[in-house]
Amino acid sequence: MNIPALLTLALLWGQGLPASAAAAPAAAHRPSMQRATLQAPATLPEQRPSRNLQVSSSYAGALAFSPDGWWLVTGSGEGIIQWWPAVARPNVQTRGPSLRLPGAVTALAFNSGGDRLAAIGGDGRVRVWALPGRVLLHTLDPQTYYVTALAFSPDGQMLATAGGDNTRQPGSGNSVRLWDLDNGRVQGTLRGHADVVTALAFDPTGRTLVTGSRDRTVRLWDVAGRLPLRTLGQHGDDVSAVAFSPDGQTVASGSQDTSARLWAVQDGRVRGELRAPGGAVHALAFSPDGQQLLTGAQDGRTWLWNVQGRTLVSILGRHNDPVRSLAFSPDGRTAAAAGGRDRRVLLWSLAPSLR
Repeated sequence: MNIPALLTLALLWGQGLPASAAAAPAAAHRPSMQRATLQAPATLPEQRPSRNLQVSSSYAGALAFSPDGWWLVTGSGEGIIQWWPAVARPNVQTRGPSLRLPGAVTALAFNSGGDRLAAIGGDGRVRVWALPGRVLLHTLDPQTYYVTALAFSPDGQMLATAGGDNTRQPGSGNSVRLWDLDNGRVQGTLRGHADVVTALAFDPTGRTLVTGSRDRTVRLWDVAGRLPLRTLGQHGDDVSAVAFSPDGQTVASGSQDTSARLWAVQDGRVRGELRAPGGAVHALAFSPDGQQLLTGAQDGRTWLWNVQGRTLVSILGRHNDPVRSLAFSPDGRTAAAAGGRDRRVLLWSLAPSLR
Protein backbone atom coordinates (compact mmCIF):
# COMPACT_ATOMS: atom_id res chain seq x y z
CA MET A 1 0.00 0.00 0.00
CA ASN A 2 1.31 3.46 -0.85
CA ILE A 3 2.17 6.01 1.77
CA PRO A 4 1.92 9.78 1.39
CA ALA A 5 4.60 11.25 -0.80
CA LEU A 6 5.92 13.36 2.04
CA LEU A 7 7.13 11.71 5.21
CA THR A 8 8.32 14.27 7.72
CA LEU A 9 11.32 13.32 9.78
CA ALA A 10 11.82 16.01 12.38
CA LEU A 11 15.40 16.23 13.55
CA LEU A 12 15.76 18.04 16.81
CA TRP A 13 19.22 19.14 17.87
CA GLY A 14 19.97 20.94 21.04
CA GLN A 15 18.65 20.40 24.49
CA GLY A 16 15.69 18.48 25.88
CA LEU A 17 12.14 19.72 26.26
CA PRO A 18 10.98 21.54 29.40
CA ALA A 19 9.59 19.47 32.24
CA SER A 20 6.01 19.93 33.39
CA ALA A 21 5.13 21.86 36.51
CA ALA A 22 4.85 18.56 38.38
CA ALA A 23 8.25 17.29 37.22
CA ALA A 24 10.79 15.89 39.63
CA PRO A 25 13.29 18.52 40.80
CA ALA A 26 15.77 17.99 38.01
CA ALA A 27 17.07 20.40 35.41
CA ALA A 28 15.21 20.56 32.12
CA HIS A 29 16.28 22.28 28.93
CA ARG A 30 14.58 24.06 26.07
CA PRO A 31 15.54 22.69 22.66
CA SER A 32 16.70 24.55 19.64
CA MET A 33 15.02 22.84 16.67
CA GLN A 34 16.11 22.22 13.14
CA ARG A 35 13.55 20.50 10.92
CA ALA A 36 14.40 18.55 7.80
CA THR A 37 11.87 17.05 5.42
CA LEU A 38 12.65 13.59 4.06
CA GLN A 39 11.19 12.85 0.66
CA ALA A 40 10.00 9.23 0.91
CA PRO A 41 9.15 7.30 -2.25
CA ALA A 42 5.43 7.52 -2.96
CA THR A 43 5.44 3.84 -3.92
CA LEU A 44 7.35 2.49 -0.93
CA PRO A 45 5.57 -0.85 -0.37
CA GLU A 46 4.52 -2.38 2.91
CA GLN A 47 6.47 -5.56 3.60
CA ARG A 48 4.17 -8.56 3.93
CA PRO A 49 4.50 -10.68 7.08
CA SER A 50 6.25 -14.01 6.87
CA ARG A 51 3.96 -15.49 9.53
CA ASN A 52 0.48 -14.69 10.81
CA LEU A 53 -0.45 -16.12 14.21
CA GLN A 54 -4.08 -16.07 15.32
CA VAL A 55 -3.40 -15.86 19.05
CA SER A 56 -6.81 -14.83 20.39
CA SER A 57 -10.52 -14.68 19.70
CA SER A 58 -10.67 -11.20 21.23
CA TYR A 59 -7.37 -9.36 21.80
CA ALA A 60 -3.63 -9.80 21.20
CA GLY A 61 -1.83 -7.35 23.43
CA ALA A 62 1.47 -8.81 24.63
CA LEU A 63 4.46 -10.70 23.26
CA ALA A 64 8.09 -11.50 24.06
CA PHE A 65 10.86 -13.57 22.51
CA SER A 66 12.72 -15.99 24.76
CA PRO A 67 16.37 -14.91 25.15
CA ASP A 68 17.59 -18.09 23.42
CA GLY A 69 15.51 -17.19 20.36
CA TRP A 70 13.60 -20.47 20.24
CA TRP A 71 10.20 -19.25 21.39
CA LEU A 72 7.80 -16.39 20.89
CA VAL A 73 5.38 -16.09 23.81
CA THR A 74 2.08 -14.27 23.36
CA GLY A 75 -0.65 -13.09 25.73
CA SER A 76 -4.33 -13.06 24.78
CA GLY A 77 -7.56 -11.41 25.87
CA GLU A 78 -8.72 -14.80 27.18
CA GLY A 79 -5.81 -14.96 29.60
CA ILE A 80 -3.80 -17.55 27.65
CA ILE A 81 -0.01 -17.31 27.55
CA GLN A 82 1.03 -19.36 24.53
CA TRP A 83 4.48 -20.54 23.41
CA TRP A 84 5.10 -20.60 19.63
CA PRO A 85 8.25 -21.66 17.77
CA ALA A 86 9.96 -18.38 16.94
CA VAL A 87 10.92 -19.71 13.53
CA ALA A 88 8.75 -22.17 11.63
CA ARG A 89 10.77 -25.40 11.53
CA PRO A 90 10.07 -28.89 10.18
CA ASN A 91 8.98 -31.48 12.76
CA VAL A 92 8.25 -28.77 15.36
CA GLN A 93 4.70 -28.39 16.64
CA THR A 94 2.79 -25.27 15.61
CA ARG A 95 2.23 -24.44 19.27
CA GLY A 96 4.19 -25.14 22.40
CA PRO A 97 3.02 -25.17 26.04
CA SER A 98 0.63 -22.63 27.53
CA LEU A 99 -0.48 -21.04 30.81
CA ARG A 100 -3.76 -19.44 31.77
CA LEU A 101 -4.42 -16.31 33.83
CA PRO A 102 -7.61 -14.64 35.05
CA GLY A 103 -8.61 -12.05 32.44
CA ALA A 104 -6.55 -10.52 29.66
CA VAL A 105 -2.75 -10.73 29.59
CA THR A 106 -1.53 -7.16 29.14
CA ALA A 107 2.28 -7.52 29.41
CA LEU A 108 4.96 -10.22 29.31
CA ALA A 109 8.69 -10.23 30.05
CA PHE A 110 11.51 -12.77 30.27
CA ASN A 111 14.53 -12.27 32.47
CA SER A 112 17.88 -12.15 30.67
CA GLY A 113 18.66 -15.78 31.49
CA GLY A 114 15.36 -17.02 30.11
CA ASP A 115 14.52 -19.02 33.24
CA ARG A 116 11.86 -16.64 34.53
CA LEU A 117 8.69 -15.26 32.92
CA ALA A 118 6.50 -12.49 34.35
CA ALA A 119 3.02 -11.47 33.22
CA ILE A 120 0.27 -9.02 34.15
CA GLY A 121 -3.17 -10.61 34.35
CA GLY A 122 -6.65 -9.19 34.12
CA ASP A 123 -7.05 -9.52 37.90
CA GLY A 124 -4.36 -6.86 38.36
CA ARG A 125 -1.80 -9.27 39.79
CA VAL A 126 1.68 -9.99 38.47
CA ARG A 127 2.80 -13.61 38.33
CA VAL A 128 6.34 -14.92 38.02
CA TRP A 129 7.13 -18.47 36.87
CA ALA A 130 10.31 -20.55 36.85
CA LEU A 131 11.10 -22.04 33.45
CA PRO A 132 11.13 -24.44 31.71
CA GLY A 133 8.81 -26.20 34.17
CA ARG A 134 6.40 -23.22 34.39
CA VAL A 135 6.36 -23.42 38.20
CA LEU A 136 4.62 -20.44 39.81
CA LEU A 137 7.09 -18.68 42.11
CA HIS A 138 5.30 -15.46 43.06
CA THR A 139 1.91 -13.80 42.78
CA LEU A 140 2.57 -10.12 43.38
CA ASP A 141 -0.56 -8.35 44.59
CA PRO A 142 -0.43 -4.56 44.18
CA GLN A 143 -3.75 -4.09 46.05
CA THR A 144 -4.68 -0.40 45.63
CA TYR A 145 -2.26 -0.04 42.70
CA TYR A 146 -2.95 -1.24 39.15
CA VAL A 147 -0.07 -2.38 36.96
CA THR A 148 0.50 -1.16 33.40
CA ALA A 149 4.02 -2.41 32.58
CA LEU A 150 6.86 -4.53 33.95
CA ALA A 151 10.56 -5.25 33.41
CA PHE A 152 13.21 -7.51 34.95
CA SER A 153 16.48 -5.99 36.09
CA PRO A 154 19.40 -7.27 34.00
CA ASP A 155 20.62 -9.50 36.86
CA GLY A 156 17.14 -10.97 37.30
CA GLN A 157 17.00 -10.20 41.02
CA MET A 158 14.37 -7.49 40.77
CA LEU A 159 11.11 -6.87 38.92
CA ALA A 160 9.96 -3.30 38.32
CA THR A 161 6.26 -2.62 37.81
CA ALA A 162 4.71 0.63 36.60
CA GLY A 163 1.20 1.71 37.41
CA GLY A 164 -1.29 4.06 38.93
CA ASP A 165 -3.61 4.56 41.84
CA ASN A 166 -7.11 3.08 41.60
CA THR A 167 -8.33 4.46 44.95
CA ARG A 168 -7.53 8.17 44.52
CA GLN A 169 -5.63 8.04 47.81
CA PRO A 170 -2.69 10.46 47.67
CA GLY A 171 0.68 8.76 47.44
CA SER A 172 -0.54 5.24 46.78
CA GLY A 173 -0.17 5.23 43.01
CA ASN A 174 1.41 6.85 39.95
CA SER A 175 4.66 5.17 40.83
CA VAL A 176 7.10 2.36 40.12
CA ARG A 177 7.47 -0.51 42.55
CA LEU A 178 10.65 -2.55 42.81
CA TRP A 179 10.03 -6.16 43.86
CA ASP A 180 12.63 -8.45 45.41
CA LEU A 181 12.27 -11.76 43.58
CA ASP A 182 13.85 -13.75 46.40
CA ASN A 183 10.87 -13.08 48.68
CA GLY A 184 8.24 -11.43 46.46
CA ARG A 185 8.14 -8.24 48.52
CA VAL A 186 8.34 -4.57 47.56
CA GLN A 187 11.82 -3.29 48.32
CA GLY A 188 11.39 0.23 47.03
CA THR A 189 9.07 2.72 45.33
CA LEU A 190 9.85 5.50 42.86
CA ARG A 191 7.45 8.45 43.08
CA GLY A 192 7.30 11.75 41.22
CA HIS A 193 5.06 11.37 38.18
CA ALA A 194 1.83 13.38 38.28
CA ASP A 195 -0.22 10.73 36.48
CA VAL A 196 -0.20 7.00 35.74
CA VAL A 197 3.20 5.52 34.85
CA THR A 198 2.62 3.71 31.57
CA ALA A 199 6.04 2.36 30.56
CA LEU A 200 9.47 1.55 31.97
CA ALA A 201 12.80 -0.05 31.10
CA PHE A 202 16.14 -0.76 32.80
CA ASP A 203 19.44 0.29 31.29
CA PRO A 204 21.92 -2.56 30.61
CA THR A 205 23.66 -2.06 33.98
CA GLY A 206 20.45 -2.14 36.02
CA ARG A 207 21.48 1.03 37.81
CA THR A 208 19.16 3.36 35.90
CA LEU A 209 15.46 3.08 35.07
CA VAL A 210 13.53 5.13 32.51
CA THR A 211 9.79 5.77 32.87
CA GLY A 212 7.06 7.34 30.76
CA SER A 213 3.73 8.62 32.01
CA ARG A 214 0.37 10.08 31.14
CA ASP A 215 1.77 13.29 32.62
CA ARG A 216 3.68 13.42 29.26
CA THR A 217 7.16 13.28 30.81
CA VAL A 218 10.08 10.87 30.38
CA ARG A 219 12.24 10.46 33.49
CA LEU A 220 15.44 8.73 34.59
CA TRP A 221 15.82 7.20 38.06
CA ASP A 222 18.69 6.01 40.25
CA VAL A 223 17.53 2.49 41.15
CA ALA A 224 19.77 1.94 44.19
CA GLY A 225 19.08 5.36 45.68
CA ARG A 226 15.37 5.34 44.70
CA LEU A 227 15.83 8.92 43.51
CA PRO A 228 15.05 10.87 40.32
CA LEU A 229 18.09 11.64 38.17
CA ARG A 230 16.63 13.78 35.38
CA THR A 231 13.43 14.66 33.59
CA LEU A 232 14.43 14.19 29.97
CA GLY A 233 11.53 16.21 28.66
CA GLN A 234 7.87 16.34 27.80
CA HIS A 235 5.85 15.07 24.84
CA GLY A 236 2.72 16.79 23.59
CA ASP A 237 0.51 13.96 24.86
CA ASP A 238 0.66 10.76 26.95
CA VAL A 239 3.88 8.73 26.77
CA SER A 240 3.02 5.17 25.73
CA ALA A 241 6.37 3.40 25.46
CA VAL A 242 10.04 3.75 26.44
CA ALA A 243 13.18 1.73 25.76
CA PHE A 244 16.93 1.87 26.38
CA SER A 245 19.31 1.22 23.52
CA PRO A 246 21.50 -1.86 24.09
CA ASP A 247 24.54 0.33 24.85
CA GLY A 248 22.55 2.35 27.39
CA GLN A 249 23.43 5.68 25.75
CA THR A 250 20.04 6.46 24.20
CA VAL A 251 16.43 6.37 25.37
CA ALA A 252 13.56 6.12 22.91
CA SER A 253 10.06 7.26 23.85
CA GLY A 254 6.78 6.92 21.96
CA SER A 255 3.75 9.10 22.51
CA GLN A 256 0.13 9.70 21.65
CA ASP A 257 1.39 12.92 20.05
CA THR A 258 2.41 10.69 17.06
CA SER A 259 6.18 11.01 17.62
CA ALA A 260 9.03 8.82 18.79
CA ARG A 261 11.92 10.75 20.32
CA LEU A 262 15.54 9.77 20.87
CA TRP A 263 17.20 11.19 23.99
CA ALA A 264 20.90 11.24 24.91
CA VAL A 265 21.20 9.75 28.40
CA GLN A 266 24.41 11.59 29.27
CA ASP A 267 23.09 15.13 28.87
CA GLY A 268 19.33 14.67 28.44
CA ARG A 269 19.25 16.29 25.01
CA VAL A 270 16.85 15.32 22.26
CA ARG A 271 18.89 13.74 19.47
CA GLY A 272 16.07 13.14 17.04
CA GLU A 273 12.36 12.85 16.48
CA LEU A 274 10.83 10.22 14.21
CA ARG A 275 7.40 11.01 12.91
CA ALA A 276 5.42 8.99 10.36
CA PRO A 277 1.83 9.33 9.09
CA GLY A 278 0.47 6.51 11.22
CA GLY A 279 -0.92 8.32 14.25
CA ALA A 280 -0.12 7.73 17.91
CA VAL A 281 2.92 5.58 18.76
CA HIS A 282 1.87 2.81 21.14
CA ALA A 283 4.96 0.59 21.18
CA LEU A 284 8.64 0.61 20.24
CA ALA A 285 11.71 -1.64 20.40
CA PHE A 286 15.43 -1.36 19.64
CA SER A 287 17.17 -4.00 17.58
CA PRO A 288 19.78 -6.08 19.48
CA ASP A 289 22.63 -4.09 17.87
CA GLY A 290 20.92 -0.76 18.58
CA GLN A 291 21.07 0.30 14.93
CA GLN A 292 17.34 0.11 14.28
CA LEU A 293 14.11 1.02 16.03
CA LEU A 294 10.60 -0.36 15.54
CA THR A 295 7.64 1.92 16.21
CA GLY A 296 4.05 0.67 16.26
CA ALA A 297 1.32 3.06 15.17
CA GLN A 298 -2.35 3.76 15.66
CA ASP A 299 -3.12 2.81 12.05
CA GLY A 300 -1.82 -0.75 12.55
CA ARG A 301 1.47 -0.33 10.70
CA THR A 302 4.95 -0.92 12.10
CA TRP A 303 7.75 1.39 11.01
CA LEU A 304 11.39 0.27 10.86
CA TRP A 305 13.91 3.12 11.30
CA ASN A 306 17.66 3.50 11.05
CA VAL A 307 18.62 5.12 14.35
CA GLN A 308 21.87 6.81 13.35
CA GLY A 309 20.56 8.23 10.09
CA ARG A 310 17.03 8.88 11.41
CA THR A 311 15.73 7.39 8.17
CA LEU A 312 12.84 5.09 7.39
CA VAL A 313 14.03 1.63 6.35
CA SER A 314 10.77 -0.24 5.81
CA ILE A 315 7.05 -0.28 6.54
CA LEU A 316 5.83 -3.53 8.06
CA GLY A 317 2.11 -3.87 7.63
CA ARG A 318 -0.49 -4.18 8.62
CA HIS A 319 -2.77 -4.93 11.52
CA ASN A 320 -6.43 -3.93 11.54
CA ASP A 321 -6.07 -2.30 14.97
CA PRO A 322 -3.34 -0.26 16.67
CA VAL A 323 -0.05 -2.05 17.31
CA ARG A 324 0.16 -2.81 21.03
CA SER A 325 3.47 -4.63 21.48
CA LEU A 326 6.71 -5.01 19.49
CA ALA A 327 9.90 -7.04 19.70
CA PHE A 328 12.96 -8.05 17.73
CA SER A 329 14.16 -11.63 17.93
CA PRO A 330 17.50 -11.96 19.79
CA ASP A 331 19.38 -12.37 16.50
CA GLY A 332 17.68 -9.31 14.99
CA ARG A 333 16.42 -11.25 11.98
CA THR A 334 12.72 -11.20 12.88
CA ALA A 335 10.31 -8.48 14.01
CA ALA A 336 7.03 -9.27 15.75
CA ALA A 337 3.99 -7.10 16.45
CA ALA A 338 0.75 -7.70 18.38
CA GLY A 339 -2.32 -6.07 16.86
CA GLY A 340 -4.80 -5.68 19.68
CA ARG A 341 -8.37 -6.30 18.59
CA ASP A 342 -7.37 -7.78 15.25
CA ARG A 343 -6.33 -10.78 17.41
CA ARG A 344 -3.14 -11.52 15.52
CA VAL A 345 0.60 -11.44 16.01
CA LEU A 346 2.48 -10.80 12.76
CA LEU A 347 6.14 -11.69 12.15
CA TRP A 348 8.43 -10.36 9.44
CA SER A 349 11.72 -11.86 8.28
CA LEU A 350 14.08 -8.92 7.90
CA ALA A 351 16.34 -9.20 4.85
CA PRO A 352 20.04 -8.45 5.40
CA SER A 353 19.58 -5.23 3.43
CA LEU A 354 17.10 -4.08 6.10
CA ARG A 355 19.32 -4.92 9.05
